[in-house]
Amino acid sequence: MFINKTRISLVAAKAYFCTSRKADVKLFCTFIYKEGKKQESSMAGKFVKLQHAAHSSTCAGKIKKLSVEGNIAVGKSSLLKLLGNVFQEWSFVGEPLKKWQHAYSSSSHGMDNLLQLLYDNPTRWSYTFQTLSCMTRFKTQIDPLSEELLKQKQPVRVFERSVYSDRFVFAKTLFELGHLNEMEWSMYQEWHTFLLQEFGERAALDGILYLHATPKKCFQRLQKRARKEEERVTQQYLEKLHDQHEDWLRKKNIDVHFTQICNIPLLILDVEEDFEDNPLVSQHLINKVKEFVVSL
Repeated sequence: MFINKTRISLVAAKAYFCTSRKADVKLFCTFIYKEGKKQESSMAGKFVKLQHAAHSSTCAGKIKKLSVEGNIAVGKSSLLKLLGNVFQEWSFVGEPLKKWQHAYSSSSHGMDNLLQLLYDNPTRWSYTFQTLSCMTRFKTQIDPLSEELLKQKQPVRVFERSVYSDRFVFAKTLFELGHLNEMEWSMYQEWHTFLLQEFGERAALDGILYLHATPKKCFQRLQKRARKEEERVTQQYLEKLHDQHEDWLRKKNIDVHFTQICNIPLLILDVEEDFEDNPLVSQHLINKVKEFVVSL
């Protein structure tokens, strides 16, 4: 009953906001915090450009879209920074961390740190957080490309994680740990599947960069960066996330029903050794990524 009502609401939202299927991205405005009329105007401008972007992409090279996947504190942001310094013509999209830290609420002067709430009380906040997390990831993956990127002969866009790891790693882990109950997990999977059916082509990836390091090394890096929200994160939790990544990407033990992700090219990068201040290791990673992107 709830899911049927949700679908009706989604269809109604699309009918209200959209005059064509190309502008369906407007749907996501109903799920995320709107930062006033200025942002709404800005967002509207983006949607107007969507049709132009679709046309322009046929005139330039086909965009290659990749996601960087891996455990918490494995080095994803550091790799994006490294690649950004070398491939300045590429587009890099980090995780929408600020949206999670400043979620709309009727309390706390209108804002709450949902990421902090998740770690403080995962059983209460897991479903709420995964809803926002997934919706914001969807939005970033289907956002229209900039005109500058579209003009390139070989445009590349790299995302920090994706809607796929949101489900097959993080939401799945929260369910297996008992923080998402059966009903919440079923609801999450149903609307996630529905959204992929509606927007799957635009959210599709051409390749995945999987950063691999031991949970012990990730935990050391997590403690070193000392992010406030992660004070309660344990090495055991990182071990669970590590196993989920391995099952999904390397062992392929997870039953994946989406054609967009079943046979996606995968590059596994060993980042057990710190690479930020090591030119030789950094150059090795850069070369591997470059070769991988060219092969796509």
